Amino acid sequence: MHIYLYTTIVFHCLYTKVENALCRMMGDPKYPLLFKEGDITIGALLSIHSKETSPSFEFTQKPQILLCSSVNLRDLRLAQTIIFAIEEINRSDTLLPNISVGYKIYDTCASRLSSMSATMALMNGAAFTPRETCSGQTPIHAIIGETESSSTIVLSRTTGPFKIPVISPSATCECLSNRKEYPSFFRTIASDYHQSRALAYIVKHFGWSWVGAVNSDNDYGNNGMAIFLNTAHEEGICVEYSVKFYRTEPEKLQYVVNIIKQSTAKVIVAFLSHVEMGYLLEQLSIQKITGLQMIGVEGWITSKSLFTPNSFHVLGGSLGFAVKNINIAGFSDYVIKAFWDTAFPCSQEDGNSSQGQVDCSRYQDLLVLKKYIEERPEQTYSGNIYKAVYAVAYSLHNLLMCKEKEGCEKDLTIQPHQVIEALKRVNFTVKFGDRVWFDSTGGAVAQYEVVNWQQDSDGSIQFKAVGYYDASLPPDQRFVLDTEIIIWAGGQKPRSVCSESCPPGTRKAGQKGRPVCCYDCIPCADGEISNETDSNNCMQCPGEFWSNAERNKCVLKAVEFLSFTEVMGIVLVFFSLFGVGITVLVTVLFYSKKDTPIVKANNSELSFLLLFSLTLCFLCSLTFIGRPTEWSCMLRHTAFGITFVLCISCVLGKTIVVLMAFKATLPGSNVMKWFGPVQQRLSVLAFTLIQVLICVLWLTISPPFPYKNMIYYKEKIILECSLGSNVGFWAVMGYIGLLALLCLNLAFLARTLPDNFNEAKFITFSMLIFCAVWITFIPGYVSSPGKFTVAVEIFAILASSFGLLFCIFAPKCFIILFKPEQNTKQHLMGKTQSKPH
Repeated sequence: MHIYLYTTIVFHCLYTKVENALCRMMGDPKYPLLFKEGDITIGALLSIHSKETSPSFEFTQKPQILLCSSVNLRDLRLAQTIIFAIEEINRSDTLLPNISVGYKIYDTCASRLSSMSATMALMNGAAFTPRETCSGQTPIHAIIGETESSSTIVLSRTTGPFKIPVISPSATCECLSNRKEYPSFFRTIASDYHQSRALAYIVKHFGWSWVGAVNSDNDYGNNGMAIFLNTAHEEGICVEYSVKFYRTEPEKLQYVVNIIKQSTAKVIVAFLSHVEMGYLLEQLSIQKITGLQMIGVEGWITSKSLFTPNSFHVLGGSLGFAVKNINIAGFSDYVIKAFWDTAFPCSQEDGNSSQGQVDCSRYQDLLVLKKYIEERPEQTYSGNIYKAVYAVAYSLHNLLMCKEKEGCEKDLTIQPHQVIEALKRVNFTVKFGDRVWFDSTGGAVAQYEVVNWQQDSDGSIQFKAVGYYDASLPPDQRFVLDTEIIIWAGGQKPRSVCSESCPPGTRKAGQKGRPVCCYDCIPCADGEISNETDSNNCMQCPGEFWSNAERNKCVLKAVEFLSFTEVMGIVLVFFSLFGVGITVLVTVLFYSKKDTPIVKANNSELSFLLLFSLTLCFLCSLTFIGRPTEWSCMLRHTAFGITFVLCISCVLGKTIVVLMAFKATLPGSNVMKWFGPVQQRLSVLAFTLIQVLICVLWLTISPPFPYKNMIYYKEKIILECSLGSNVGFWAVMGYIGLLALLCLNLAFLARTLPDNFNEAKFITFSMLIFCAVWITFIPGYVSSPGKFTVAVEIFAILASSFGLLFCIFAPKCFIILFKPEQNTKQHLMGKTQSKPH
């Protein structure tokens, strides 16, 4: 029980002591580099120096104060801009009329350690009066800074829980757009989302599909490069390498330089801050790596700190996006004179010691710049930080319910979270015409100039504006470039591709294990085309079209058929007409000698009918030549079938007559009365009518028709006659073959009959030739391609017709013309006597 009471009393005493505790600063206070007291205070964190000497952390003695060196002129200009804008506001009768605005500008020395120390000093104040208790109220109303994304992330995460608004003029990391993580962050510059995508657009605009990429190994570079790489992939741009380094990593820097040296890409996208770019420039100059087209970002593209005697050899012709350069009226004069006389703590002997004794030794390197006069001071981001100061002023003006002539209510207590809400509603126009407002992510609209590193005739370097990018415009109007005035690295526009473009008629084939921009150009296959550059696939031509020789256009396929104008057609027509002519001459000869024994003995009526049918056979071959039509297709096969059956029927009749004539010479035989002239005519008619019937059925059921054969040849169309019904065709051919075999058998039987002029011998020869031709025709017909199929059929018709003509009629014509003494009845009957020797 006693222990319990004792413990309770101890805890009560401790609680009471904590509740009444006084605020104490642990360690030495950190004072701002530039400061001024006011009714309201704006804090700022800037890297006015770029190098920091770290103290010893051996913990054997109290750590010394961090030492900073190497003045960063750009951030010094930003500090001067803050003071200039605040002085303007303090002189204004309309903006915060009876309120004095003060400032505390801390130097972070580009160090995370100093940045954190300065942040805590801003939030807590530098010192406390005796017996002062902790009020929990920050002495500042907003913080402007920092200039780099990584430092700004640290700052925003530190101040976020206390809801202190942070406004950066140049922290562009897209990660800061996350309102859940950074609800109190604002910026007067656009995020890198648009700039990173615009980098890919500018690369694509110039046809570069093979690039290298280098970025700062921090939040700014990593996030920006990630967006660029994604957009590049979407736009079909290949990145040969993507490397990164940080300013404190010389080994990685050397590795990056070696990669650049060994690469084949002629274009490098450098997503670097001006500090990293300075280190990279130095190494590229040492190793004399020139002629590379640099594509830069606002972080370094207009940084005058990169100007060195050798920098143009490396960075000449560089293209990149820059924040719009704004000339603030009166600022140049203020930098040269008023700043040093009124705002600088050690500009006068008495100094400004309202926040403790000022150690002027730490301003020695800044005092050197007092005599540094430029006609046009470097003002990168000056417009942005000017807008940031005025954004805070307008927010406070609204919160303090300021009215013209009546002034502001000084007694109101402004909480930081109120400033955040007021910043969200801010909307005004500064004196150089820019409208200031913050979007839902706390950022500004993306508006960039496209600048080009150019050299004047006097050797000085200038940043020539060659275009712009404005995200507030419609997509097709956002990006504008004037390529005529661009100066290129190496003197001419570089060509940076892994593989040259594939011309029309070819397609891209990826190289195994390499990016999609590395490919081989493969000619399109037959029947396929590509009619555009860098086609991924070849298109198949439609059915009746074929690719031209260049494989870039589909043209109508050549139509092939046996025509009258080609050599083969002319030759076949000649032999066809020659056969007709010979047949007509034989007919005339036989007609003129119709009363002679040799004509009478060979059944002149069947002979004339045979000559007529042979004439038709020669003529029907002409129907196979020329462009197939519906009528010609039906005519050619039926005419051929009927005329040949007529021809074979006549030959068969003559053969039967020979056999019957021999039988008639036998005693008591009257067989000729059964196969007289009437029966001969009827037999020819009957045999022919059977073929006519077959042809009529064929034409009725499934007639031949013109057909475009696109299967045999892919590159041309064979215009041919489709048989319609294969059964009909082979029925016609089979019937002809059947009659021919019958005729051959009968003639073969009659070949040895005794007679001086036995016609059966010649019929046998003619039928042998006929059968041999048509047996040979079948495999030739099946295997011959295109028009040669028709040529084979015509050849078979002509060959068999000539065989019949010459075998049957040539011997008779020879006797009529050259052996008239044998054209007697006695000689034919074998009753002539031999002449004595």
